[in-house]
Amino acid sequence: MTEAAELPEAPAVAREVFGERFPDAVRYAELLADAGVRRGLIGPREVPRLWERHLLNCAVLSEAIEGDVSVCDVGSGAGLPGIPLALVRPDLSITLLEPLLRRTTFLTEVVELLRLDHVTVVRGRAEEVLGKLPPVHVVTARAVAPLERLAGWGVPLLRPYGEMLALKGDTAEEEVKAASAALSKLGAVSTSVVQVGDGIVDPLSTVVRVEVGESPGGVRFATKKAKAARARRRR
Repeated sequence: MTEAAELPEAPAVAREVFGERFPDAVRYAELLADAGVRRGLIGPREVPRLWERHLLNCAVLSEAIEGDVSVCDVGSGAGLPGIPLALVRPDLSITLLEPLLRRTTFLTEVVELLRLDHVTVVRGRAEEVLGKLPPVHVVTARAVAPLERLAGWGVPLLRPYGEMLALKGDTAEEEVKAASAALSKLGAVSTSVVQVGDGIVDPLSTVVRVEVGESPGGVRFATKKAKAARARRRR
């Protein structure tokens, strides 16, 4: 039996969440269960829980995002949460940022197959694209790194008064406390832990929301952005 055959049928609630893009969500789940496993993007043990633990868990992040904004999914990996988010929110302009070639190849194939015209795949690390990509309203991430390290990568990509939304688990509160000083230096003005997905996922999806002021990333990153912008103008 192949890994793809182990993929369970989509739960009824998935039809409600993904709406008219439900067939595309099914196709994405099939790709994860097949090519995603073969290419080492997800573990084979994740296949039986792809819907509840991964697709739906990521799709409900949309509850925390306002309409018609730009999003950068840092360390997108196999496209989680970026692809489910794109399926439920065609109003968002989404960049999937991922440094590994085998992953960006997979992401590009998925984006083209599902005709996600509002999604762009970029290969690179957050610190490498700083000043090269337009600042975004929202940075998302899931299972990338501890909050303090993640914020150092993601917060500088934000536009003034933007926010980073990190899907976390039971350690969310502890990570917020541990990262408090670092977040302040990065220009964060508010940090909170919220839960989304009521009536859709159980347990609820836990999200750390980091809101920034007028200088996301702090003074050091503002200088780095300015240098990158000058370099672009000289080309």
